[in-house]
Amino acid sequence: MTVYALAQLTVHDRARYDRYVAAFLPVLARHGGRLLAADTAPRVVEGEWPHDKVVLMSFDNREDFERWSTSPEYRAISRDREAATEGVVLLLDGIGHAWPA
Repeated sequence: MTVYALAQLTVHDRARYDRYVAAFLPVLARHGGRLLAADTAPRVVEGEWPHDKVVLMSFDNREDFERWSTSPEYRAISRDREAATEGVVLLLDGIGHAWPA
């Protein structure tokens, strides 16, 4: 089942985050991930949103996400993101035939 990774980030070290971004897409693609959206100015429709950026990715399944997120290649570049941002990453299961849950 497709899974989606949703990152909500506040960037406090732009140079280090930009270094991460420059290396991100090739690593994501090599592991079967797809970048669906990345926005530095999402329109907040309800509530308050304290971050600077939101990123939405998809993977064919949870195992592919885990292989990407724990790969030595991604771990090497993710150090820059972890040092340059605060935020949260959520992993969401896609809607399958079990809807509604």
